Amino acid sequence: MSAKLRVGVLGLSHDHVWENVQTLVDRDDVELVGAAEPREELRHKFLAEFEIDAVVDHEALLDKSDLDAVYVFSSNREGASLAVAAAERGLHVLIEKPMAASLSQADAMLAAARRNNVRLMVNWPFAWWPQLQHALRLADEGAVGDLWQVKYRAAHAGPQELGCSPAFCDWLFDPQLNGGGALMDYCCYGAVLARVLMGVPNRVTALTGRFCKENITVEDNAFLGMTYPRGMATAEGSWTQIGKLTSYTTALYGSAGTLLVEPRNGGRLLLATADDPEGSEVEVPRAAEHLTNSAAHFVHGIRTGEEFQSLCQDRVCRDTQEILEGGLQSVEAGSEISLPLVI
Repeated sequence: MSAKLRVGVLGLSHDHVWENVQTLVDRDDVELVGAAEPREELRHKFLAEFEIDAVVDHEALLDKSDLDAVYVFSSNREGASLAVAAAERGLHVLIEKPMAASLSQADAMLAAARRNNVRLMVNWPFAWWPQLQHALRLADEGAVGDLWQVKYRAAHAGPQELGCSPAFCDWLFDPQLNGGGALMDYCCYGAVLARVLMGVPNRVTALTGRFCKENITVEDNAFLGMTYPRGMATAEGSWTQIGKLTSYTTALYGSAGTLLVEPRNGGRLLLATADDPEGSEVEVPRAAEHLTNSAAHFVHGIRTGEEFQSLCQDRVCRDTQEILEGGLQSVEAGSEISLPLVI
């Protein structure tokens, strides 16, 4: 591997791409080689942002002999195929959450990474919140006793209302390209938290509906319930919530305490116990450099061979995809679904 990690970008239709690529080019140990994207307007934007021409066809970028790794920021369905194609060429892969549009795609990605001995990292925007990282450590250390519930709500007024680009909305509202609607896009966060903290559930139940938006065909609200032998987890996703109250808040309930994680960088971490029922703020230590953003973590993992943090590990995210697929099956069947799924 060269002194600088040489990275290409496959797909520019996911709006998270711009921030994540910027953190990549800000590093002096990485070289951004180029991008591949069929949409002309996005290629023009890439050129304007990074002063590098983007090509139309991903094969042209993948065939560069000096690539070390790729970022994948396409639709969930297309991104899974691009990730497999990259892994088959021996390239390390970072892909945006949730990982794929279906469990079979996630399994194919995992198999390709193992077969070709490459690293596969799934990026979750909230993985870089230091207060969430610390909450996961505290829960793992038993700070709240035996964990019996994980709860997370992801919500905003809708992709268009939030200002998402037309290219992003085009596939978010397509159940084949996204894998669903609000359930796949936003319940995935609570599902991966549950998988990290409590493991794979025994059963899942989901409720979805298109309650407010008449201009889309997928669900605009979703609820995913996960049942464990001695606990449960809930994931809520909404594209119709007005205001930010309750959005992106994590609650971890244990036999000896409760942890509340406020969202975004700067959010507080609060701990309530029997002796302090109102809760007090917990001091959050400064995150190590390789835990501050996706680029730092990806490069660190490739250079050192260390495991990615739990939220970003490919096997964890593959299991999260199974939880989500169980939720979709629950909606279709109108009943609870047992895991593991029968494939």
